[in-house]
Amino acid sequence: MIWLILLCAALALALAVLGLSVRLHGIRKAARELRAGLAEKLAGDTNTLLSVSTGDRAMRALAADLNRQLALLRDQRQQYLHGDRALKEAVTNVSHDLRTPLTAICGYLELLEQEPLSDAARQYLKIIASRTEAMKQLSGELLRYSALTAAPALTLEPLSVGDVLEESLAAFYAALTQRGITPAVSLPESKVIRTLDRQALGRVFGNILGNVLKYSDGDLEIVLTDDGVLRFSNAAARLDPVQVGRLFDRYFSVESARDSAGLGLAISRTLLEQMGGAITADYQNGRFTVTVQLPVERFAAPTVGEGHYK
Repeated sequence: MIWLILLCAALALALAVLGLSVRLHGIRKAARELRAGLAEKLAGDTNTLLSVSTGDRAMRALAADLNRQLALLRDQRQQYLHGDRALKEAVTNVSHDLRTPLTAICGYLELLEQEPLSDAARQYLKIIASRTEAMKQLSGELLRYSALTAAPALTLEPLSVGDVLEESLAAFYAALTQRGITPAVSLPESKVIRTLDRQALGRVFGNILGNVLKYSDGDLEIVLTDDGVLRFSNAAARLDPVQVGRLFDRYFSVESARDSAGLGLAISRTLLEQMGGAITADYQNGRFTVTVQLPVERFAAPTVGEGHYK
């Protein structure tokens, strides 16, 4: 009799353990389903709901709570995208609207320069013309920046970074010479090949060289390494670490750089990030250094030498 009772107890315990195991397996399966489904919903813009294959009330309640949070997140994402699109359209429209009166102002300034004026009036006129030109540059930069952040359309191809750099230096040769700047350039023996957009890379180099013209005390060192790191360094007594730390902020301009529109380096960072690279700036011991980290090489690089020159 006792052995029959023990047998029944053991059987009941085995059935309970089996039931708990089945339920635990169902809960674990539901957790995996929720985890995979949540990752999928967060990665894409979809209205489909999370579902679980278990009948466990707690897991189904958890799925319902997650679906409510996902719905709120979708609404917030749509509001953000709509607001961001409206802001970019407003920036574009304002930039276009500014160009018409600025063009008229420039025309009247040219006419005014032909009139007899006192020395003081001509000095004021020169300041007005300088500020008007800065506003024209800023409106143009706003247009380009809004276009870059809205819908980038890059044409990626294998490029020799050194060749594009030399083209940019040639384009700035006259302006650099006028400032008394002779670049000291060091390139590796082998060509550095990266998959980039030629126009975007040239734009990045142009913006950096434009900052050299604004801030350099008369020198410029450029070093390109085999692993795709490019450094532009020059003495810049007018800068300090705080200002350099903000040069990538949109619309920030150093007061001493009177012609700065405040968007050049921000645009360069956007372009490089779109191509898989990065850009940073540093200021130590009176030297201003911009470092460009190019993306990893995707194509085999030829071994034709680029050489070193100064």
